[in-house]
Amino acid sequence: MAFPHRPDAPELPDFSMLKRLARDQLIYLLEQLPGKKDLFIEPDLMSPLDRIASVSILKQHEVDKLYKVENKPVLSTNEQLCFLVRPRIKNMRYIANLVNADKSAGRTRKYKVIFSPQKFYACEMVLEEEGIYGDVSCDEWAFSLLPLDVDLLSMELPEFFRDYFLEGDQRWINTVAQALHLLSTLYGPFPNSYGIGRCAKMSYELWRTLEEEEESETKSRRPEIGHIFLLDRDTDFVTALCSQVVYEGLVDDTFRIKCGSVDFGPEVTSSEKSLKVLLNADDKVFSEIRNEHFSNVFGFLSQKARNLQAQYDRRRGMDIKQMKNFVSQELKGLKQEHRLLSLHIGACESIMKKKTKQDFQELIKTEHALLEGFNIRESTSYIEEHIDRQVSPIESLRLMCLLSITENGLIPKDYRSLKTQYLQSYGPEHLLTFSNLRGAGLLTEQAPGDTLTAVESKVSKLVTDKAAGKITDAFSSLAKRSNFRAISKKLNLIPRVDGEYDLKVPRDMAYVFSGAYVPLSCRIIEQVLERRSWQGLEEVVRLLNCSECAFTDTTKEDRASSESLRLILVVFLGGCTFSEISALRFLGREKGYRFIFLTTAVTNSARLMEAMSEFLSCLIHFGSQASISLLSFT
Repeated sequence: MAFPHRPDAPELPDFSMLKRLARDQLIYLLEQLPGKKDLFIEPDLMSPLDRIASVSILKQHEVDKLYKVENKPVLSTNEQLCFLVRPRIKNMRYIANLVNADKSAGRTRKYKVIFSPQKFYACEMVLEEEGIYGDVSCDEWAFSLLPLDVDLLSMELPEFFRDYFLEGDQRWINTVAQALHLLSTLYGPFPNSYGIGRCAKMSYELWRTLEEEEESETKSRRPEIGHIFLLDRDTDFVTALCSQVVYEGLVDDTFRIKCGSVDFGPEVTSSEKSLKVLLNADDKVFSEIRNEHFSNVFGFLSQKARNLQAQYDRRRGMDIKQMKNFVSQELKGLKQEHRLLSLHIGACESIMKKKTKQDFQELIKTEHALLEGFNIRESTSYIEEHIDRQVSPIESLRLMCLLSITENGLIPKDYRSLKTQYLQSYGPEHLLTFSNLRGAGLLTEQAPGDTLTAVESKVSKLVTDKAAGKITDAFSSLAKRSNFRAISKKLNLIPRVDGEYDLKVPRDMAYVFSGAYVPLSCRIIEQVLERRSWQGLEEVVRLLNCSECAFTDTTKEDRASSESLRLILVVFLGGCTFSEISALRFLGREKGYRFIFLTTAVTNSARLMEAMSEFLSCLIHFGSQASISLLSFT
């Protein structure tokens, strides 16, 4: 269970230092406004802030009351107001309205705006337009790396995906470069760098510029991490669109893991109250099942429950001294384990109920058919039925996108039919969403006669690989194309297994999708690490439409230890899924590596679709808080 690390696995760096740095910087910024102050916090920053500085720490530094930035009248009577916000136009309007209302009432207060992770010129321009630029002081809280677990760092920027991959907004690239610069400053230089994707290349080049400006600081440090791999989300949309079947992925799909914690409702806790649970390596039960295929989890939890009961039963034959030792040394730990076990059993039962109701097996079967390229007509009929039954607008979109990407776009007849049915079922307000999906390359229509897979198949029999490649490039330039079938064949993403795939003893990373598919992103990382370059993968890079955006930068690093060279930092720009994390943890165990993950945000298929949606606010509600429309992010 849980893929225990090999005895020779390298130790991970201590990332708790990042929390301490962020906390100290925030305290410094708050103390620049001496005396009592009220702190207004944007909802998006509340969960990350809670992981860094508790309310008691804020109180110690003269924060009197905490308020949420929202469209409600401000009740604060304090003479000093501090705003902790993301650099968004709507937040500047909120602050401007408050300051101007005070001016109209003849009230004088001190105002401080702290932007996280950085401030943008556009925000300062809005403050100037509103006539309050001279009334507020502005500062930056460069908090861009939150350790969610021992091997997982998040920038907590879910808007990164939409901003860059849909809007083409490059403002967050500097934030990524600054985050990488901080890591190299604290943990030493990275001797080997690899990357693929336009965003990855721009982030890398800006980061290297920062490194060159301050090279004397990092050059003398001994490297703790031997490799860094930057990867754009749009190089592999397929993996992110697939239903997750590892336990942690299913918990995220079902309950929404937010900032490393999850709210389990009464159906899980078996009480009237919901419970917020932190999911990381400190949860001994969770750490053993997080990477497991869901089909194995119930059996493990049942065995764990029996073992726990056996430990409790040991009390019966104890004398007074033994009972005293048991109570003082073991009982507290057993009670904690029992509580966690009950929660995860409740979560499994809740997942099972929901997935049975959704006919999850039929859904997985359709996904596997799309991945393998079989029964496409039957799969299309399934998607049409899904839309007609109005099962879920997000799920229907996801399946349409998966069909489009695996088939290099939909034939015009199918595209028009599915689009019409979707708008009739879920409403014409979703029309702009189709434009977004097309722009991002998630849901495209083939040009007349443009069946790319068939063309490639015929061309490859008639001409050389090089000539065939040029013809494929010509087709790809017409629209964003995934070339998924050709890539799948080149990288053997669909395993050939004699008999049934053994999910109890997985043989490769395909287990994260029930043995049907090896995540493309993870296979790329595996292949590049084996070669220590992109050499031999030129055809794959071309099919990914990244011929100009794949890079390798290796240096002869004498100071790098053999242990550090087995540590790999993987940077996902646009988000990564728990399935990808589980797959790479498995690969690490098999190859003797340890992977560290840095992502702009943890994502899944639903979040991906929501980021593209222009009607999000009416579709999704996160727990007790209504979600904020992604339209306001730009």
